[in-house]
Amino acid sequence: MLKRTLVFSNPVSLCLRNCQLVVAFKDRPETPSTTVPIEDIGVMVVENQQASLTIPLLNALAASGVTVVFCNERAMPATLLQPFEGNTTQCETLRCQMACGEVLKKQLWKQIVEAKIRNQAALLSKVGKDGNLLRPYFSTVKSGDSDNREGIAARIYFQNLFGNDFIRNRDLSGINALLNYGYAILRASVARAIVASGLYPGISLYHHHRSNAFPLADDIMEPFRPFVDEIVYDLSLQGCLELNKEVKAALIRVLYADTVFPKVTRPLSVGLSFTTASLVKCYKKETKNLSLPLLT
Repeated sequence: MLKRTLVFSNPVSLCLRNCQLVVAFKDRPETPSTTVPIEDIGVMVVENQQASLTIPLLNALAASGVTVVFCNERAMPATLLQPFEGNTTQCETLRCQMACGEVLKKQLWKQIVEAKIRNQAALLSKVGKDGNLLRPYFSTVKSGDSDNREGIAARIYFQNLFGNDFIRNRDLSGINALLNYGYAILRASVARAIVASGLYPGISLYHHHRSNAFPLADDIMEPFRPFVDEIVYDLSLQGCLELNKEVKAALIRVLYADTVFPKVTRPLSVGLSFTTASLVKCYKKETKNLSLPLLT
């Protein structure tokens, strides 16, 4: 079943009653509270700084595998509450993940980079630009991307997609702010899929930083980034460059974008589990190839 994504931008009081999320509106006390079955929720984003949640609700969300994203005072995702229980084979999977050698890690990262650049090329072609510019890059990735095909392709890609004057900078507004928000929502959903597959998000293939608790999510999300880029591109054509409620809703819909896999097409939020499940099989040496999405 396709899980729901809930976003709370107003002051609300959230609690648990009869296995359901109960939403009471603090700024509209005359409005009756609403309920949502916990089992129907996949991701919950809490934006308003006056929202309140109960501990029993958080425990129920965690037990159901719900990813909860808390935003800062600028309404940008800042904290991720991620459950770590629920997968019955987690210990076995974790042992295989920890035993993964550098050779396999570099081979898997090569596949991820190839898929990312291929999807970037596909998006350029889809919006009427020259996707063939990236063909020399996704076709020549070496093990571990030792010569940084990813970084070189990214500069060409972003300037062709958003214009020669565009610079990818997380601290800038406009297009960059939209990309930041979309990527944060994507990253949270990737982390959820990773844990649901029994993997530990702190043990990565490539990304690493002492302050990053989810480097594996940063690895796995790479081929999915162009799905966010497509939405941001469409919004930019409409002149929607302010991160308001409507724009955020459009970005969150990336979780429902069609992702194409061999013999099947699934919403992105479901497709993520295809990729993480294939990573488990790679760690267990049941296959050598990741199942990665294709943007069409």
